[in-house]
Amino acid sequence: MSLPEIDAALFFFINRDLQNALFDRLMPFVTSHTLLVFLPFVLLLILRVKKDAIPVLLVALFAITIADASSHALKEVFLRPRPCSTFSNVHLLVGCGRSYAMPSNHAANAFAFAMTIWMMMKKKAYAVFAALAAAIGLSRVSVGVHYPADVLVGALIGTAIAHTAVLIYQRAVQIVEHRWYGQGLVLILLLLSFFRITYIMTGPFDLSPDEAHYWEWSRRLDWSYYSKGPMIACLIRVGTGIFGNSVLGVRVFAPILSAFSSLMLFRLGKELYSEKTGFAAALLLQIVPLFSVFGIVLTIDAPFIFFWILSLTLFHHIIWKEGQASRVPWSLLGIAVGLGLLTKYTMAFFPLSAFLFLLVRKHCRKYLKTAGPYFGLIVSMLVFSPVLFWNAANGWVTLKHTAGQAHIGDGLVLSFRTFGEFLGSQAGVLTPVLFVMLFTALFKLRDSREGSFLIWFSTPVIAFFLLKSLQGKVQANWAMTGYITALIAFSAAYIGRWKDLRTPARLTAAGALLLALMASLIVHFPSAFRLPDNVDPSRRFVGWRELGREASLSYQKLSAQGPAFVFSDSYQVSSELAFYMEGNPITYCANTGRRMNQYDLWPGFDRLIGQNALFVRTKEKGLPEEVRSAFASCDREVMTVKTRNRKIMKFTLFTCYDFRGFKSQPIESF
Repeated sequence: MSLPEIDAALFFFINRDLQNALFDRLMPFVTSHTLLVFLPFVLLLILRVKKDAIPVLLVALFAITIADASSHALKEVFLRPRPCSTFSNVHLLVGCGRSYAMPSNHAANAFAFAMTIWMMMKKKAYAVFAALAAAIGLSRVSVGVHYPADVLVGALIGTAIAHTAVLIYQRAVQIVEHRWYGQGLVLILLLLSFFRITYIMTGPFDLSPDEAHYWEWSRRLDWSYYSKGPMIACLIRVGTGIFGNSVLGVRVFAPILSAFSSLMLFRLGKELYSEKTGFAAALLLQIVPLFSVFGIVLTIDAPFIFFWILSLTLFHHIIWKEGQASRVPWSLLGIAVGLGLLTKYTMAFFPLSAFLFLLVRKHCRKYLKTAGPYFGLIVSMLVFSPVLFWNAANGWVTLKHTAGQAHIGDGLVLSFRTFGEFLGSQAGVLTPVLFVMLFTALFKLRDSREGSFLIWFSTPVIAFFLLKSLQGKVQANWAMTGYITALIAFSAAYIGRWKDLRTPARLTAAGALLLALMASLIVHFPSAFRLPDNVDPSRRFVGWRELGREASLSYQKLSAQGPAFVFSDSYQVSSELAFYMEGNPITYCANTGRRMNQYDLWPGFDRLIGQNALFVRTKEKGLPEEVRSAFASCDREVMTVKTRNRKIMKFTLFTCYDFRGFKSQPIESF
């Protein structure tokens, strides 16, 4: 017999042959009330060791969290159906469940909890927890929802994670006792990165429209694109090359870049002030909502933050460490700035801030008389040159797009409404108390050389977008790099001088940190806080998978009648359809009066004459005249996407027949 056959035979032996009236009552209770199974023994533990039980239970709960996330992720790797989904003669005592079978989460969680307690208490009496975990694992087979191998693998995973959790705790105690800030940061970032990867794999959020669109770019690698440089497309291409066209493949570089950004910020803060300051700044980067979200979501801001901090670190190293003679450090700085420009064009603020700093600081003006800064600038432009050549060959479309976003065509217009909106957005993404304290910290440190360095890489960026908001709308994340050195300033002015602060200042700083952490938790787990629809940041991340599933069914029926294609009048919808529809089809984006986008630069509809099509629009909308006249006929269907009984969004799907040709002229905005 093969191993799967032995596993199935053991399953039926436990599930049917060993069944009796007692098991029929006991096993469903054990499998459905695992907390109650452990609770009496946990209470005995607390009564026996009192305060010493607190770290034990905290580590055990930590182990459960890791075990549960790991098991969920591994289910998507093994893809093993449950026995109750495979066989019709299972003695099923509870619901079968929708997830896969291998490994058993119940077994992994129970053993992670039980073995952690046993290992930390180091007494034979606590083996009772392991026995309870074994009973819980057995119950999963007895009620008919798992094979014995699922439980065995879950038990091994839980035990391994328990051992790891205990080692982490022991190491954390040493780190705290010796104040090893660097090692502590590495440990925190490793755990946080693990959480983020499992969150990406098992969390509730689909790709955002921007992520899906950048993934579309990665399928068609080029020197540049309509609105951005090629860096984001290259990163996603590498990620999907390793993990396939999956959410993890698209986002895998987000937690990696976030972790390395914090490590570099730690080094910069340490060199400017102290290890404690660098440690605090690095953690702030992970908990402030403006930055923490980019540890999960991979848009251009994740690599942009990384290259900005890398450039800050290299520039500081040149000014404080290397001296002015060598061109090698300036070349490395030029490469970093160039890569930042390939990511986001607002990287251009870095050389401007560097120039202003060198000009204002008397002891640094000597660098402006050397070839180093100019050599670095030339190197950065060489790295950036593919974008320039691409734009020259494509009518400078990026320049036109950027001019449109900057509202240059509007002329000099003062709008206090957009000014107020920008200020409000900054207070929102940073949290109000921290927003004020960042500027207070910069002001406190203004007279020192280190403080001047922080100010000149902060205020020019923020001031520009503040003034820009008087003329037109500015997105909340556009000024984000201006707050990076402000994080160091806050850490130096408050955390680094904690013992010297008065009680009100301590309480205010602690409140700012707590509020930022809470805001980040809300961003990551909005459903747990029951946010109203109009303020729920997750709404644009959900519903796309369901749309792709429904669109795939309609497309399959249409394709059965002959060649067909998929399109929308929104690049966001076209991109999401391309990612979430079965087979990742090539999609198109029709122009019905919109601005130009990247789809207009790719092959369009001219070779699709005579085909049928699926046309998808957001909300409950009618058929545009441009589309109606391009087909012989179209049928309309409205789809409502629901998540946890909440209506998320509506889409309108049109099945159209006999494409006659669609001529679109993109509207270029200046």
